[in-house]
Amino acid sequence: MISKHFVIGGAQRSGTTYAYHLCADHPDIEMALPVRPEPKFFMQSTLVTQGYAYYRETYFGKKPGAHVFGEKSTSYIEVESAAQALAGLIPEAKIVFVLRDPIERAVSNYRFSLMHGVEHLPMVDAFTREHERVENYDHQRFSVSPYAYLRRGQYIEYIEMYERYFRPEQIHILIYEQMVASEDAVRGLYSFLGVATDYRAPSRGEVINANNAEVNEPLPDALRSQMRAHFAPYTARLRAHTGLAIPEWE
Repeated sequence: MISKHFVIGGAQRSGTTYAYHLCADHPDIEMALPVRPEPKFFMQSTLVTQGYAYYRETYFGKKPGAHVFGEKSTSYIEVESAAQALAGLIPEAKIVFVLRDPIERAVSNYRFSLMHGVEHLPMVDAFTREHERVENYDHQRFSVSPYAYLRRGQYIEYIEMYERYFRPEQIHILIYEQMVASEDAVRGLYSFLGVATDYRAPSRGEVINANNAEVNEPLPDALRSQMRAHFAPYTARLRAHTGLAIPEWE
């Protein structure tokens, strides 16, 4: 019998590591290790073909009492073959997507890339020239494009892609701003995963995986306005599709 499984599948720089710790702290949940580098099991066909038993035995079974098993691999949200592989191996798996204000997510993504020597352009150039660079990267080094600052925030496109393989009730959208501010959001996550909702994780409120303040180049107002206009139709579709109000993104 296949155990209860879920994946935290993205989006990058949206608080997925924080969500990972909220889950890993919970006595009912065992999370796949290591946290970094992420397993990305369902993006590797040579691993997927090993089957469910291999996945279960390789990543889980080390936490007594756990009855729900999770993996965090943030590239999954962007990779259709990962959705297809997961649906083929564990069709009843649950999917958690952590979504952040797409402008703030893009800025954090840029700063993270800059901090790790992946990005060298000024922020304005990096964002305005994305279309020229988004596929021009080392595919051996990176599982997804490090330059997809805007595209990565078009969340509705990825959710609709996953709904081709999973029922809507298998997908939980967790808004980053609500996750860090509201116990209700965390309880909602626990409820979706089918674990005790009255547990308070020790990592609650911790700052995890933050960017280095030294690379915090400010976002120019003109560019912010352009980005707001770019994301507006995608966020409107997200709200209409999911019923989420998301006032924090206004």
